[in-house]
Amino acid sequence: MKVVVVPTGTANIASVLAAFRRLGAEPGLASDADEVAGADRVVLPGVGSFGAAIDEVDRSGLRSALTGRIGEGRPTLAVCVGMQLLAASSEESDGARGLRVVDDEVSRFGDDVRVPQLGWNLVEAGAGCRFVDDGWAYFANSYRIAEVPSGWVGAISDHGGRFVSALERGDVLACQFHPELSGAWGSAVLERWLGLVA
Repeated sequence: MKVVVVPTGTANIASVLAAFRRLGAEPGLASDADEVAGADRVVLPGVGSFGAAIDEVDRSGLRSALTGRIGEGRPTLAVCVGMQLLAASSEESDGARGLRVVDDEVSRFGDDVRVPQLGWNLVEAGAGCRFVDDGWAYFANSYRIAEVPSGWVGAISDHGGRFVSALERGDVLACQFHPELSGAWGSAVLERWLGLVA
């Protein structure tokens, strides 16, 4: 089973590749837009800043291929900053233009909580979630999407208030948490997205 990983120039690509290898998949880095558009499964990872990650997507010419497959609901997994890239913009990177699959702005956690959020937090899956269930996941984020957008189902976590920890639509899964770092629970999320389990 082949998994194409978008090279966003960010730090969690090695751990994402390793997680899929552990599940018996064959992950590799995307070489061009045609590969991303035609792949059975695509992963959009990200650690670091919104602006740097979307700049790398654009530099590689992958924007249209990503928005096209996500719009069609084809198997695509976005992780951490990768999930935030689905939004229109982010408070983190003024002027940076996201993929606008979700017509929201990514906002920073309030000053009343530790930022970044580093560590384990409870994920509560909403009705209709196929890939994510209730469980504990590992997070490393200072920014988040505040509400589940119309047309999506999602999971919620709390860090100084409720925020979106996952989104699902069709075979698209976006996780603010890191499933590749979330132990057996995270592996099960990846297995369900890969279609290894019902």
